[in-house]
Amino acid sequence: MKRRAFLIATVVLATACKGGGDGGGLPGQKGEGTATPQATGNLHLTGAGATFPYPLYSKWVSEYGKAHPDVKIDYQSIGSGGGIRQISERTVDFGASDAPMNEEQLGKAAGILHIPTCLGAVAVTYNLEGVGSGLKLTGEALSGIFLGTVTKWNDPKIASQNPDTKLPDKAISSVHRSDGSGTTKIFVDYLSAVSDPWKTGPGSGTSVSWPGGLGAKGNEGVAGQVKSSPLTIGYVELAYALQNGMSVASIQNKAGKFTAPSLESTTAAGAAVKMPDDLRVSIVNAEGDDAYPIAGFTYLLVYQEQKDARKGKALVDFIHWSLRDGQAHTKPLHYAPLPEAVSALADKKVLSIVGPDKKPLLATP
Repeated sequence: MKRRAFLIATVVLATACKGGGDGGGLPGQKGEGTATPQATGNLHLTGAGATFPYPLYSKWVSEYGKAHPDVKIDYQSIGSGGGIRQISERTVDFGASDAPMNEEQLGKAAGILHIPTCLGAVAVTYNLEGVGSGLKLTGEALSGIFLGTVTKWNDPKIASQNPDTKLPDKAISSVHRSDGSGTTKIFVDYLSAVSDPWKTGPGSGTSVSWPGGLGAKGNEGVAGQVKSSPLTIGYVELAYALQNGMSVASIQNKAGKFTAPSLESTTAAGAAVKMPDDLRVSIVNAEGDDAYPIAGFTYLLVYQEQKDARKGKALVDFIHWSLRDGQAHTKPLHYAPLPEAVSALADKKVLSIVGPDKKPLLATP
């Protein structure tokens, strides 16, 4: 797999592009403005939202387009908050979010389905000279860093878990997402689960009131800031950390084990999850010795009733393909494929999508 550049500014994907999603640079986040379609073709679908799954969605759009050259798909990586807003306002054909919509949001945009597409890990990445991957961090230490109560790299809360690592007596600089982000939601859900001061302080959400630190837009923005700034720490989707050659921490899970983010540990986190009927669920701080504790599903957001039958049929066909053939592209890009039981539930959601005549847009397989 070719190396990806994650620090480019604009995201526009077209299924007519040649060479597949593994080549070339990965565009970055444009902000939470309105997605601007740029592709042309016989049938044009637009989507916007999470940066978390962007490397995978890029690959899917490219591969799907090889078999469907008449369908053009633009996906703009603007953050989960932007994706929720744009699908709610019907300015795109589909949204994408790592954070399930809450009841208030669903109340304002009734009829939206959540379709999980894969699992991913949120990696804690840092820039410390001479310190590679594997720095051990407890939930207490990690929440303290982002609360501003753990201020130096050699603080006992960090040093005690890393006795063989030479940690500098220098200040920690933290980096967080400045935009509405499902990656943030997963990260702060974990902090809320393991830290009462965090739960009763900043709390959880796609955006929170950060006690300090520097904000950056998108996973690629945080990755770029950490990579270029010594003594910094931040959180990004695992693919961004690995493709940029960044150090990642091993985080203490619910069983007390320090676990690195990986396909296996992400899969372990989702293995025992009990999915609700609407498929909206959090899997942070999951049970199991091998479970990585900062992981989650990422979702496509689509209306169950499509206003345009032709576009709706193309959309459900693409989503159905992503749940079947598309899953083969998850592991090479550091995402965990959907468990079979979850994939079957997601398929049922796709089969429930109807056109203006209330008839299913996808025939039962």
